[in-house]
Amino acid sequence: MPGIYDFAAKSLYGEEFPLRRFEGKVLLIVNTASRCGFTPQYRALEALQREFSSRGFAVLGFPCNQFGGQEPGDADEILAFCTSKYDVSFPMFQKIEVNGKNAHPLYKYLKGEKSGLLGASIKWNFTKFLVDRAGNVAARHGPTTKPESLKRKIEALL
Repeated sequence: MPGIYDFAAKSLYGEEFPLRRFEGKVLLIVNTASRCGFTPQYRALEALQREFSSRGFAVLGFPCNQFGGQEPGDADEILAFCTSKYDVSFPMFQKIEVNGKNAHPLYKYLKGEKSGLLGASIKWNFTKFLVDRAGNVAARHGPTTKPESLKRKIEALL
């Protein structure tokens, strides 16, 4: 059975990016959107990235347009939005699907490892998966969970 480091995704720059690059790090994997009520969470996600990256932590952002069409842009538009509006420095990937038959294999894996309150499907943008240094999916948090509220859990894994 594959583990988290067996997956890859394309960055917003079009580069194939193996998750093995993050082996040994604590990860917060989030499906994002630029036109969502939760979009301001980018600010808190970036704050976590800046606070903990030197200790072996990374946020990984996966834009998704499956919820209310709230991520309609292409890779260049997403990149421009994230950098100009929220000064995002953490890795952002090309737009993916997180549910359905075309769901990205990484998200199929994440959902299989940690189901949500209402089942495995992702319910909305900014669902968060916390992954420990060994690549185990340690927790899943819904969109209403504020990134800053995860500090203690992140510190415990670091």
